[in-house]
Amino acid sequence: MELKDYRQQLDQVDDELVRLFARRMEIAAQIAAYKKEQGLPVLDVARERQKLLDVAEKSPEEIREYTVSLYSLLMELSRSCQNRLLGTGTELTEQIGRAIEETPRLFPGSAIVACQGVEGANSQLACDKLFRLPNVFYFSTFEAVFSAIEKGLCQYGVIPLENSTAGSVNMVYDLMTRHNFRIVRSVRMKIDHNLLANPGTKLADVKEIYSHEQAISQCAGYLQSLSGVKVIPCENTAVAARMVKESGRTDVAALSSRPCMKLYGLECLAESVQDQGNNYTRFICISKNLEIYPGADRTSLMMVLPHQPGSLYKVLSRFYALGINLNKLESRPIPERNFEFMFYFDLDTSVYSPQFIQLMGEMESLCEEFSYLGSYSEVI
Repeated sequence: MELKDYRQQLDQVDDELVRLFARRMEIAAQIAAYKKEQGLPVLDVARERQKLLDVAEKSPEEIREYTVSLYSLLMELSRSCQNRLLGTGTELTEQIGRAIEETPRLFPGSAIVACQGVEGANSQLACDKLFRLPNVFYFSTFEAVFSAIEKGLCQYGVIPLENSTAGSVNMVYDLMTRHNFRIVRSVRMKIDHNLLANPGTKLADVKEIYSHEQAISQCAGYLQSLSGVKVIPCENTAVAARMVKESGRTDVAALSSRPCMKLYGLECLAESVQDQGNNYTRFICISKNLEIYPGADRTSLMMVLPHQPGSLYKVLSRFYALGINLNKLESRPIPERNFEFMFYFDLDTSVYSPQFIQLMGEMESLCEEFSYLGSYSEVI
């Protein structure tokens, strides 16, 4: 036989599979109608477990694992179809619907905003990109930023969430969950670290360099090239620049931004000294209230899944079944819970799509813990 003959046989089998799949989904729809009439839940765990055992037993041993994987996906698709037919309205989907209706059509140009650091910090620069005329209050820690919003001192907060080279700021995720805050917008900024010093300072004279730990790690290669220099971590890059200015010394420098150079009257001894040129940090604007502005096309979620085989697969297959693209998937261990993880997802989907609403209605049933962090758009 020729290759085309085998392919013709495959085409015939595929035609039959499509017909049978359509019939299977038709029956699933009829079952959904029955369950709705009888007040039964969509998911029947015992039935699905037995079904997988049955198909595994009937399958040839050499393709048994593939058969189980195929039927697991088929059941996810059937369940998703049934949920759509039955309606997936939950407290969360109703909350999202109200937020879409009640949020103003335009993102505010002016607001009282909390940032971590001091004038010139990257969070403040991100704030200026998000708001036309923000009234910025500065706090020493991320925790203090969250507390200021919770107490009503500030409407919003702008904080870093992740860096292209250093990864996510896990503390921020923890605080988002603890305070039950929402993301209302985000901005992606290129970060350049420059070696700044007081006027008259020569590179050869520098004995100490101040900066934030993350900036220090991002400039590790450059710092290693300097001999006899002590690197001292501090709160953030803007604080480092201010410390250099206030010291009046000509043997210290800071890894900081160009706006800080102008703000504190410093000179640049070396520019863009980070190890990688494509160094970006993503900042989020957080709020105590759920606000969903027009054009929201990104959604952030956190969830804890059952510690059993296939739990993550079931979530990912639901994204796939609904045609929802995944921008980010990250996991981190849960303290004091052996081998259990919290998963972070960023989804690329319009908040107005029916698939998004259906997904939000289904997620809580797949997770042990589920947090909806918000739907928003990103400024570039």
